[in-house]
Amino acid sequence: HVQLVESGGGSVQAGGSLRLSCAASGYTYSSYCMGWFRQAPGKEREGVARIDIDGTIANYGDSVKGRFAISRNYAKTTSYLQMNDLKPEDTAMYYCAATSRFGAWNLPHTYRYWGQGTQVTVS
Repeated sequence: HVQLVESGGGSVQAGGSLRLSCAASGYTYSSYCMGWFRQAPGKEREGVARIDIDGTIANYGDSVKGRFAISRNYAKTTSYLQMNDLKPEDTAMYYCAATSRFGAWNLPHTYRYWGQGTQVTVS
């Protein structure tokens, strides 16, 4: 069955860095775009970044451009989100997602598979 398992979250001080990982299994990883979303308490789920099937095109939300970088490793079927210069407003649960559909990259309903999330707290 399909699994997306996030890891790498934690607590960090403002200005620090974290790297999130998303290990995928149970589907054809190379046929899916990979995305990262986040959701803070009381807020809607927000698109953070997306990388295309080929790993050549990345999209970012305005609030993270220049600070976050998405990447993927086909051999390990794992996607990553490198987060630098973290700010308190980055505090949220971060989710990995996968899609083979066309659609707006930053909308949750574009994605078919979801992980359970990993918490990031910036103080």
